[in-house]
Amino acid sequence: MIPSVSSPKICFKYSIQPFEVCNTGKTGLRFFKYRTYLIYLTSMAGLLFGTAGIPYSTPKHTTQNGIHRVAELGLDGMEIEFVRGVYMKAPDTNPVRILSDLLRIKLSAHAPYYLNFNAVEENKVKMSQHLLYQSAKMAHLCGAGSLVFHPGFYLTDSPSAAYESIRDNIRPVASRLQEEGFDITLRPEVSGKVTQFGDLKETMALCSEIPGLLPTIDFSHYHARTGKYNSYSEFSFMLSTMVDYLGENAVLNMHIHVSGIDYSPRGEKQHLNLADSDFNYKELLLALRDRGCAGLVICESPNIEEDALLLKETYFSLA
Repeated sequence: MIPSVSSPKICFKYSIQPFEVCNTGKTGLRFFKYRTYLIYLTSMAGLLFGTAGIPYSTPKHTTQNGIHRVAELGLDGMEIEFVRGVYMKAPDTNPVRILSDLLRIKLSAHAPYYLNFNAVEENKVKMSQHLLYQSAKMAHLCGAGSLVFHPGFYLTDSPSAAYESIRDNIRPVASRLQEEGFDITLRPEVSGKVTQFGDLKETMALCSEIPGLLPTIDFSHYHARTGKYNSYSEFSFMLSTMVDYLGENAVLNMHIHVSGIDYSPRGEKQHLNLADSDFNYKELLLALRDRGCAGLVICESPNIEEDALLLKETYFSLA
């Protein structure tokens, strides 16, 4: 059952009645006559909560319908998943941007999983650069402010050697996006597997070296990767580490992933629902609140919308 969000401290009723468009024309927009939404608006002084992809309860799985469903649920954002390929073309993005603005849903996006900026083969590095650029371009055109991506794997390299390759291969993409005026932040993700680039400190260092990068802090991944970092003090330490590398303003513009998680000594095995895992999401939310963090929290649990609502309800009920 999907919980409701009803705290008077965090929401007000905002009714809209979009008109129905029979001929969608160039925009491709389709609004539904006399559709009224109860939208919960959260100040950007705090955290927004959303789903990793289209909510499963969406009747027909399209990006636009997903945005409608996120608004209906009382959530604040959605991460567009390009994880298996950049499925959008430029003409597809305009209605997504207009609709998300209309419903005040904050968008981010996730690049394909199979990027590897530490690949041995030059063609794989070039393909990773192309896909990161294309993902960022489409995300920007959709109105997304952030693009999450996995930088790569260590393979046979030492972490320090992999770091140098990854940094040097990402830098041209970030520079090109800035030169072409794309207003989007590239966000390398803290990873869950010990074979994968994405330790906390190397992720922070990468962001400190390349303009246009800020991290995606996946707290569940880091718990799985280390077997630790699952308490208020440890979450607070992670936030302090972020500030040490990137400055205090970094915690005011965060992109966060949260889910339940199953793990082994080698790190992440699979995502779980929060109720089925040992991840201490309540203490995480308390640490985020006490530090004054702001940004978008994306839920990656299998029951994405239910746990996203659980996170939002819990956050705004903290004493």
